[in-house]
Amino acid sequence: MSATSKTFLVCHGAWSAGWAWKKMHPLTQAAGHRLVTPTYTGLGERAHLAHPAIDLNSHIEDVLHVIEYEDLRDFVLIGHSYGGMVATGVADRARDKVKQLIYIDAFVPQDGQSLLDLNEAARARMEELAKTGDGWRVPPNPTPPDTSPADVEWLSARRVDMPIKCFETRLKLQGGALTLPRSYIYATRITPADTFGPFARMTKGDPAWSYHEIDASHSPNVTAPEALMALLQKIVA
Repeated sequence: MSATSKTFLVCHGAWSAGWAWKKMHPLTQAAGHRLVTPTYTGLGERAHLAHPAIDLNSHIEDVLHVIEYEDLRDFVLIGHSYGGMVATGVADRARDKVKQLIYIDAFVPQDGQSLLDLNEAARARMEELAKTGDGWRVPPNPTPPDTSPADVEWLSARRVDMPIKCFETRLKLQGGALTLPRSYIYATRITPADTFGPFARMTKGDPAWSYHEIDASHSPNVTAPEALMALLQKIVA
């Protein structure tokens, strides 16, 4: 790998897993970079490990172990959607290894906040869904309307329920507020709820952040991979 090549480590979204970044691997490779897309415990190919006690901290630990065992350093950390919760915790605990942090249409928690604290509108619905799902499983949100039929089929066959504790766990920062370079990518093909609008507005107006928009719905890694790759290259250049 050349001196300009980067390693990207992805903290994926809820209900999803490393497999959902399949379209990004050849693009990253063609650009001379490395893409690492681990799967959290209880999801994707690790769905057989799901149990009610899995929470946000379990998923932070999953990614920290990948960093340790793959001996990753000076890498770009990506958090997509729920993965913004995970990535914030990972960046806090691996401060000497993460070079920069990129949130893609993601939650940006402060110390002591859970995903449901940041998305109060979804709390009652998620809690209700979990009650019907063994008391702890939350089924996937629908895919955005601009997702191709082939991709809907691909996603629907592989997305699995999520333990509700992942959404309820409050993030505990161990080293205080993050100071590393951070970027926010806001996907502008929004739903009426516009869940990530508040984070877009917060980061757009903050000189500590680099702010970007992408003409895509919530999962550009699925629906707009080339545009996402171009934007990631621009951010890390």
